[in-house]
Amino acid sequence: MESTSPRSFRANLKDYMEMAEEKPIRIQKREGNACVLMSEEYYEGLLNEITSLQKSLVSTNQVIKGETTEYKMGDKARLQRFKK
Repeated sequence: MESTSPRSFRANLKDYMEMAEEKPIRIQKREGNACVLMSEEYYEGLLNEITSLQKSLVSTNQVIKGETTEYKMGDKARLQRFKK
């Protein structure tokens, strides 16, 4: 990840925005606080990955706790909730 100072970032804003389309840019203050500039596409990808991992974790926890039911081939009873 590319890293820069706020001063350099302000002076070269256009260049850093173009660079952020390829990979995230870390903007580091002297005090240690940092921000990250990234493309919207990269950000959306991170959100999708987080959501996917959360769903997987919830499903895994349900299996561990025994909160699942066995599906039997041809069992139409499970589909009743979708019928009007």
